[in-house]
Amino acid sequence: MKVISTSSVTSTDTNYRHDIETSGHALIADEPETAGGLGAGPAPYDYILAGLGACTAITLRMYAQRKEWDIGVLRVDLSLLKNKEGDAKIERTLYSSVELNDEQWSKLLDIASKTPVTKTLMAGSPITTTLGES
Repeated sequence: MKVISTSSVTSTDTNYRHDIETSGHALIADEPETAGGLGAGPAPYDYILAGLGACTAITLRMYAQRKEWDIGVLRVDLSLLKNKEGDAKIERTLYSSVELNDEQWSKLLDIASKTPVTKTLMAGSPITTTLGES
């Protein structure tokens, strides 16, 4: 397999706040105050939704450009829902600032279901964890 992304997350001395480095970008993750954090940055699930939303919007923009469609300003709204048993689902809603016909919407919905991040999440990728040397 080929590495397509890497990330490093380092704890800080501020409770749940963690520093993230990925692709040369510095990000912060934290839990909201209601969960014991300080709300200094998005929570882990927020990053999952943001990644899915960004992948969806970018992929649909690429497709529309190839088709020479004006899809205006595209917005992707996402929600993650979870029950007490731990079952989760993601709801994704697409919006456009311009009028699109039924055929265009149908194709965009089809493409949204096939974006790389969508496919990764739907497949439930295996995760391995090992110990590193300090």
